[in-house]
Amino acid sequence: MNDPTLPDRFSEEQAIHAIQGADTPDLERGVQVIRDTVKTLPARPGVYRMVDASGTVLYVGKARSLKARVVSYTQVGRLPVRLQRMVAQTRSMVVVTTHTEAEALLLEANLIKHYRTPFNVLLRDDKSFPFIVLREGHAFAQIGKHRGARKADGHYYGPFASATAVNRTLNTLEKVFLLRSCSDSYFQNRSRPCLLHQIKRCSAPCADRITPEAYQALVREAKAFLSGRSQDVHKRLREQMQAASDALEFEKAAALRDRLRALSVIQSEQGIQTDADTDADIVAAAQKGGVTCIQIFFIRGGQNWGNRALYPRHDKAESLEDVLFAFLSQFYEDKPPPRRILLDRALPETDLLAEALSTRAERKVAIDVPQRGKLKTLVELAARNASEALDRRLAESASQARHLALLAELFGLDEPPGRIEVYDNSHIQGTNAVGGMIVAGPEGFRKNAYRKFNFKSGELTPGDDFAMMREMLTRRFARLQEEDPDRAKGDWPDLVLIDGGKGQLTAALAVLAELGIEDVTLVGVAKGPDRNAGREVFHLPDGREFTLEPNNPALFFMQRLRDEAHRFAIGSHRQKRSRDMAKSPLDDIPGVGPARKKALLMHFGTARAVTRAGIADLAKVDGVSDAMARAIYEHFHPIG
Repeated sequence: MNDPTLPDRFSEEQAIHAIQGADTPDLERGVQVIRDTVKTLPARPGVYRMVDASGTVLYVGKARSLKARVVSYTQVGRLPVRLQRMVAQTRSMVVVTTHTEAEALLLEANLIKHYRTPFNVLLRDDKSFPFIVLREGHAFAQIGKHRGARKADGHYYGPFASATAVNRTLNTLEKVFLLRSCSDSYFQNRSRPCLLHQIKRCSAPCADRITPEAYQALVREAKAFLSGRSQDVHKRLREQMQAASDALEFEKAAALRDRLRALSVIQSEQGIQTDADTDADIVAAAQKGGVTCIQIFFIRGGQNWGNRALYPRHDKAESLEDVLFAFLSQFYEDKPPPRRILLDRALPETDLLAEALSTRAERKVAIDVPQRGKLKTLVELAARNASEALDRRLAESASQARHLALLAELFGLDEPPGRIEVYDNSHIQGTNAVGGMIVAGPEGFRKNAYRKFNFKSGELTPGDDFAMMREMLTRRFARLQEEDPDRAKGDWPDLVLIDGGKGQLTAALAVLAELGIEDVTLVGVAKGPDRNAGREVFHLPDGREFTLEPNNPALFFMQRLRDEAHRFAIGSHRQKRSRDMAKSPLDDIPGVGPARKKALLMHFGTARAVTRAGIADLAKVDGVSDAMARAIYEHFHPIG
């Protein structure tokens, strides 16, 4: 699109000097780099990367004809200000050719997610979506929740919109199909049924309460249900219940009745009514104030597996259609697309996107805009949800902006902080100590920027909160100085809140002084008398202390930040404590891996028995040599 501030008669050189979005010498240099690259480009499909002087990838683009697409960046008078800035920063280009434009689109999406490029539309929610998996590498298949790469053998069903949605479905599956959810090691060591069998949520194959054939029948029914044939499952259960009743097997009939009831509950809770064979994602978008919300409903086998609102990062000048197209190309980069994607609006290059997704899924994927019937109603529902979610987001952002302005006034900052870091630590009498850092900004809590710190220093005295704070801040800011000395990446905080009083703040100030950092504002937040919320004392670096009125909005906001830091630190501590509780004394023996550990436990029965065994007894274990037996014995009985 032409820049309306530049008349068409401007020459390219005149346009460069008229542009205000970038320094003229830098822009001329960037244009020359692109011109030099164009000379060697073929008129073939491919992907190009704009790279700055430090090697950071600024932008990834795809093209049907690389030569025709890249040469357009030399016509700076026709570029929006955002791309002018990109061209001004460009110092080299990397080009990869592909066989087709669809392959180029797939590669582009992959590279954007890999490099997190600042000038592309970027899907910010990196949290993987949960799946349900039926692992069949065992005589009795295990059902469970799964996130991440799908490497284990089995059938995967999803994605689900949230952990709540997948947990609700798993809870019902256990009640209806009585499949085991325990790990293989737990299963192998059971001799009698566990509590899940007692509350009628497992058929107890570990204790031979069901035959392999009958269990496989349950697995087949679960697959049918997850594949959308829930009505067939309902019919079979009803027939089995009636047959048991006619045969006067009332206990069996009652168990089948309970399973039917559980199945009916989840069918009545779907909320969205579709045909049983509907396998689609319903996607709608809304845009306001330079922010885009994309609402996606997951429908699999006619069942509603939840919905999620996502907010891609993009320049305010990007059109809604372009943002939605970029979102779809990235969203399915790490998850299988359904057979149909139903949109609330037509997109440019829809056929290209459908071809690319079909290539990725190795089956046909159709992209449609429904015009009538149930599917159009579903799309309208998604569009309404997108608009309402965006309104809530904008209202929250406005409230967040007001709170940040209050903090700037309260602590004497030049402008509202763009990044706030809050530090806290958690331990029980010095054990399992973990530090936590949470991050907040204009968009709210930035959970992908949270960090936890496992304390490594051997000189730390257990329970020394000051030493923990020193180590945590030293590691954080030393790394910042190493990775972003010019503060160009936006990772440096404008305000640091320390959970603690004068002592904690003094320790934090000493760390920054040792590192030569003088322009980061630190504030200590101490609990009030009797640890009462609302009576917090704020400690400033110059020694001043003050409190706020109980109804002060800034106080409420600071309490939210501190509570989130508490939640994160305590959660990390509990995770570490749980891992340590499950840890075996055999884990720390050099040379003892999973195989030897299993052999030792199978031979002696318990880890404690291994610690008490003599060298001769240890040498009797399969896979344990005389030298290894002596090493194990000396590990538990050190000489001297």
